Amino acid sequence: MDTNVPTALDAEAAAQHLGIASSTLAKLRMSGDGPVFCKLGRRVVYRVDDLNSWLESNIRRSTSDPGAAEARA
Repeated sequence: MDTNVPTALDAEAAAQHLGIASSTLAKLRMSGDGPVFCKLGRRVVYRVDDLNSWLESNIRRSTSDPGAAEARA
């Protein structure tokens, strides 16, 4: 494993990784619609693999595309 590549990011860095505002990530966290996260005391961190998985799960072909998760429900 390359020790120069972080495996976990704080909320600000995670939002930057996703290309969204940190306030948007906080709202997604509160609603339960965002990527999974880890609580370390009062600190919130995101594993890079989980961020990438969340991005993949939100791929759509159009604005009316419900996505795979909604289509299965």
